[in-house]
Amino acid sequence: MLFADWLDRALNGSLSETHDPAIMTPPSPIFRLTLLCAALSGLLPLGFPASSVAQTFPDTQPDPAAATDHDETSPSIALKGSVWRAKPGIVFLKTPVGLLTLSSKTTLKDMRASQRVSFWIHESSMAVEIRKRADDSLVHRYLTGPVVKGSDGTKELTRWTPDGDMPFPYGTHESQLSALRDGDPVTVEVDGTGTIIGVHDLQFDLQIGQVPPSGSDAHVLLSGTVSKLKSNFIFFKTPVGVINVNAKIGIKNAKVGQTMTLHVHHHSVVADLTPPNGAAPIRRFITGPLEFSTPDRTEVRFWTPAGEQTFPTDRGKSALAGAKEGSPITVELNGDGAVVDFYHSD
Repeated sequence: MLFADWLDRALNGSLSETHDPAIMTPPSPIFRLTLLCAALSGLLPLGFPASSVAQTFPDTQPDPAAATDHDETSPSIALKGSVWRAKPGIVFLKTPVGLLTLSSKTTLKDMRASQRVSFWIHESSMAVEIRKRADDSLVHRYLTGPVVKGSDGTKELTRWTPDGDMPFPYGTHESQLSALRDGDPVTVEVDGTGTIIGVHDLQFDLQIGQVPPSGSDAHVLLSGTVSKLKSNFIFFKTPVGVINVNAKIGIKNAKVGQTMTLHVHHHSVVADLTPPNGAAPIRRFITGPLEFSTPDRTEVRFWTPAGEQTFPTDRGKSALAGAKEGSPITVELNGDGAVVDFYHSD
């Protein structure tokens, strides 16, 4: 099914309850990323009624890229999204890396273009915040993850949040929550005081299809394997599901079976490709805004997970000729860290 056809059916209510797994942006599909199915043993979140226990939350929205130290956490994602299209139960969000879709059978009934969304993945936990653009007031906050019960028999559910782990008293949900075992997946909705007001099924789809523009607050750190290649698209099997990565973000000649680590940091992308069970990357692709580090343009500077690094430009004369600083460029490195070539990013 083409993406345009799927979108038209979704927005006009003709889509069946079981979503088509082959959601497409021409010409290739996005695979549904269901955190709970992939990272938490394939179980769906359970739903419970509301609670009346209060806990104070920050009044303002945390910065997705800065609220938590994601540098060494994998899998981890932190993105902001603006509402592109919406209908009850489905919302399509534009993010710096591509299209993010949230869907639910029980919530997301009141999404508006006047709202913004912050989205986090942190290991086996997910957090989604929806706020009004005008005054930053909270509309919805969803927290997903495995059940972690309070110590010493306390009737609390511990949730990861962008501000760290926080306890949420069971309140009127004690009988239902007590029946869950440690590790069972559950999604709770909480209000600004920390009161549990509902539990909903909540899924997401994410397509990594572009290099974030300059000034973006974007973070992605995923490791997995290349499971399939089709046209310009890499099917990337990760702990949170199989996602579709457009190779035009700066990844050349990936092969099925290779291990890949993908790191997006603000407006930079770093992709490492390693042989199956290999210890060191055989190739690294670094994409970011062109920045010469010397007046004579003999070196360029890029962000890497180890910090800023400079690379000689002697192998990139044709690609760099006439290129403007700030335009996206990719440098390919071999397993020893030496420059192989430079490429214009599409």
